[in-house]
Amino acid sequence: MRKLFAGMMITFLLGFPAARWAAGQNRDQFRTESKTLKARQKRDWKTMKAQQKIQRRSWNSAHMSKANRVQAKHQMKRDKQNLHQQQKNERQDLKDSQRLSKERSRQVR
Repeated sequence: MRKLFAGMMITFLLGFPAARWAAGQNRDQFRTESKTLKARQKRDWKTMKAQQKIQRRSWNSAHMSKANRVQAKHQMKRDKQNLHQQQKNERQDLKDSQRLSKERSRQVR
């Protein structure tokens, strides 16, 4: 019984740092994934804003009816909402995948 207990303790003590190291690796991987996702989303957002700004400036030189301007504004607003929702879904997908991998790593231990 003592040998079994001693063997289990030694296994636990030797395995614990390895498990912590693996968990740390996952955490670093999640940080880099979230940072790249944030950077890409920020870049996409700035690109969309710049495109909309250029489009609004073009309205000054073009002769557009009020109905066309209103329609274009609504379309820009819809594009903005769609991008926001898409980015929100991407962030949630990343969080879900992180949770799944954490659960898998806990089950392996």
